[in-house]
Amino acid sequence: MRKLFKYLKPFVTGMLLVIALLFGQALCDLNLPNYMSDIVNVGIQQSGVEHAAPEALSWEGVALLRFFMNDDEKALVDRAYVEVIAADADENGVPYTDRYPKAGGTFLLLRDDTNQAELDEAFGTATWALFTMVRDMQAQSGGASGGLMAEGAEAEDLDIALLWRGLQPVLSQLPPAALLAAHDTAAEADPMLIAQSGLTLSRAFYAELGADLGGMQSGYIIHIGLLMLLIALGGGLATVLVSFFASRIAAGVARDLRRAVFAKVSAFSNAEFDKFSTASLITRSTNDITQIQMFLGFGMRLLFYAPIMVTGGVIMAVRKSASMAWILGLACVLLLGLMLIVFVVAMPKFKIMQKLVDKLNLVSRESLSGLMVIRAFGAEAHEKARFAEANGDLAKTSLFVNRVMVVMFPVMMLIMNGVSLFIVWTGAHQIADAAIRVGDMMAFIQYAMQVIMSFLMISMIFIFVPRAAAAAARIAEVLATEPTIRDPEQPKTFDGGKRGLVEFEHVNFRYEGAEEDALHDITFTALPGQTVAFIGSTGSGKSTIANLLLRFYDVTGGQVRLDGLDIREAARNDLRQRIGYVPQQGVLLSGTVASNLKYGAPDISEADMEAAATVAQAAEFITEKEEGYQTDIAQGGTNVSGGQKQRLSIARALAKKPEVFLFDDSFSALDFKTDRALRRALGATVDGGTVLLVAQRVSTIMDAERIIVLDEGRIVGQGTHRELLKSCPQYYEIASSQLSKEELA
Repeated sequence: MRKLFKYLKPFVTGMLLVIALLFGQALCDLNLPNYMSDIVNVGIQQSGVEHAAPEALSWEGVALLRFFMNDDEKALVDRAYVEVIAADADENGVPYTDRYPKAGGTFLLLRDDTNQAELDEAFGTATWALFTMVRDMQAQSGGASGGLMAEGAEAEDLDIALLWRGLQPVLSQLPPAALLAAHDTAAEADPMLIAQSGLTLSRAFYAELGADLGGMQSGYIIHIGLLMLLIALGGGLATVLVSFFASRIAAGVARDLRRAVFAKVSAFSNAEFDKFSTASLITRSTNDITQIQMFLGFGMRLLFYAPIMVTGGVIMAVRKSASMAWILGLACVLLLGLMLIVFVVAMPKFKIMQKLVDKLNLVSRESLSGLMVIRAFGAEAHEKARFAEANGDLAKTSLFVNRVMVVMFPVMMLIMNGVSLFIVWTGAHQIADAAIRVGDMMAFIQYAMQVIMSFLMISMIFIFVPRAAAAAARIAEVLATEPTIRDPEQPKTFDGGKRGLVEFEHVNFRYEGAEEDALHDITFTALPGQTVAFIGSTGSGKSTIANLLLRFYDVTGGQVRLDGLDIREAARNDLRQRIGYVPQQGVLLSGTVASNLKYGAPDISEADMEAAATVAQAAEFITEKEEGYQTDIAQGGTNVSGGQKQRLSIARALAKKPEVFLFDDSFSALDFKTDRALRRALGATVDGGTVLLVAQRVSTIMDAERIIVLDEGRIVGQGTHRELLKSCPQYYEIASSQLSKEELA
């Protein structure tokens, strides 16, 4: 897959944008449980009070806590609070009594530039020291509290003035060292206990001044709720944008890959087409590239988003409760082990699946293209069995992979639910011990679910990665295949003075992997204006000569020259522009009759196109059609007969007006009358061009200036029809099988 990374370079900016958006989406998703925890802990349990150090408190309240503060903390409090008159108004013109209706005379108000964290710690420590001392006093007095702190009393029920009046005389009698010792002991307590005790007394301070705790609670919950809604909307927007840009990148890469594969395949010689089957190239150009597109579209999001969520979820969960981190660690180990097993089991099967898709495409293509032959031979059952076998193999492999995935997802869900159960069981005990708060446990569960769901996303990548990796390897194989036939770095031009001169000089050729040559020492010259025909038994090398002249293959020995130039020294396009080629199988492209005839010469006039069709004996059946030359041609020319297809192919080559006409058994589908009429018209049309004619019919080539007889890749005779009847036994044998005794005489 690394070999295809260069196709991602044009999309680096988009990928960075996607990563940034995914990071933003992950931050939004990771912050939502934290805010949910705040709603439970602060909004519900603490009535919206966020800090142990209240915004406002009475003189009695601060005096009570100063007993349990050291000198630094007392100085911090003195700097943090300023005395205000209750009847005055704040900077917005709102009287303080509107917010604190029970405040009488003066009270203390928190400055804006205060270090809130240090102040909260000081208030929390002093409060815990106070609560501890009061409980000790209650224990010593047999549980009588004097109404100071009744068991189960809410924070709003605490009377700060009563506390001050009840405790001030006692605390004033205690030595400073004892109070500092109580402070130091409280400072060593669990930070959670310190924070909760500070918040409890802070609510009491607000209640003492008449603050609307219900309004504070509602306001806090609404504020955090709106903030969560805004974050959720931001995460949703990021998700939409990620999907949009990831889809564009995936589609762009797929487009570039298809273009590259098509360009590479278009440059292949016949040797490369012998290596890659048509069905395989189609699969690689469509299904394989689609697999990569799907991987980029989904995998890009999962590959970056899931690790961010795993890392962030673990960090946030540990921050909420480090004591329960072992549950998350155990879940991660189990999930990693499960994914490793799935990867080892499923990866080889995904590679096999792509080959099975190739096989299925091959069988389907052969069955559909050869449907008439299959029906003619009554082989439908055999072809159904072939298709069933290929389809069954693919289905079995797909089912195996799907079963692996089907087993994996329930196991992951079991782990997820088991983790939730462990967290609730462990968290309940810690809540009872005041080690964590309810909201923190709920947030921990949410983060654990996010981590597990992220692992689930990573496991989904295993569905895409193996298939995409196998597909990428197959595509890279095509792109890495260098054509064996290439243009020279500095191509030479053909000699215009030798227009149409074809020379084969001691040519030998062997197909790749063959044990012996297909052509042996082939030497002949075709002069401009001359018709040279090739005949021989099946497999004698006739079509191979045509392929060598077109440079579909390169000779393994000797030279092929056109206009005096070795064709290997010329550009292939320049070479093929000079040759009008008609293959054995007439190939038409989807479009119209006119678009097919103009395929090799788009700029020819209508008159030249019609003249070419007339020479090819195609004008008659074309004009009989309602739309004439604008008649639609189906893919592969399936809506015309074999003879009509062949005549249109001949007309296409004639319309090009080349200097060499190469007919590779191109008259086989024509009746004798049409064959004779076409050859007669052709002789008057080529106008000095060289005609190379490969044929099986003696009647087609008997008027040629020279006939070359091939047998097992060797030239066994050359001459005219009459000369070869006398001098070449192989030619006489072919002719005697096709002609009457009178024609042989």
